[in-house]
Amino acid sequence: MARHPRSVDDAIARFDEMAARLDGRSVEAIGAARRRYGRSAAAIGRRLANVGVALAVLIVATIGFGLFVGPIGLTGLFLVAMATLFVLVFFSVWPGEPKRVPYSEDLPTKRIVQQLDSYLGRQRAALPAPATRRIDAISAQLPMLESKLSEIDTLDPLAQDARRLMGKHLPDLIDRYERVPAAYRDERDGEGLTVDERLVAGLDAARVALDDIGSKLAKGDLTAFETQGRFIENRYKNNGGFEDSKPKS
Repeated sequence: MARHPRSVDDAIARFDEMAARLDGRSVEAIGAARRRYGRSAAAIGRRLANVGVALAVLIVATIGFGLFVGPIGLTGLFLVAMATLFVLVFFSVWPGEPKRVPYSEDLPTKRIVQQLDSYLGRQRAALPAPATRRIDAISAQLPMLESKLSEIDTLDPLAQDARRLMGKHLPDLIDRYERVPAAYRDERDGEGLTVDERLVAGLDAARVALDDIGSKLAKGDLTAFETQGRFIENRYKNNGGFEDSKPKS
């Protein structure tokens, strides 16, 4: 009998695996693309909602003017049409996602993680193939890191390391790579690495560091789970379960 997905997350994971097999991309790349599409859809939804609210206010104002002041006339209709056009143009050019801001200690962790995810998605196509695989692996770590980092104080040394890596050091690595002219990227540095190879090495180091941070963040949950499991085993298995808890007559 086929196993049914136990949750929405299971269903999404299975869909990502199927899509990855069909188009040849990695599961991480599929997941990153899905998150980008989700953010784009949310941005379009917010934009349409803002347009709807603005047009509704304009309509109510027009009706109110006609009822309490007087007919708006041809001039009024022209002004309403111009105001409608302004609303449509204004919200069509309004940025869908928040503008990327430089890293600072005051920047919320959620903003840092989401800003990095969006940045990696935009820069991915400009990077060599070995680097894109590392980018996809890093992107796959971000949802868990966002969730876990929100549970600890931003002054925690682990949180500070993660914030600086995601908010400053990793974007700076990619920015500096893109500033190197393509004609010079085959030149080797003092350690014999080309610019592309140095980029891949830096991304590998960032991925390992984020994985280590994630493991440390999850350690508390793993310990708590093990403790709870041992308690249940000792309480209800080794001691005979509920039968031993019944009062004796």
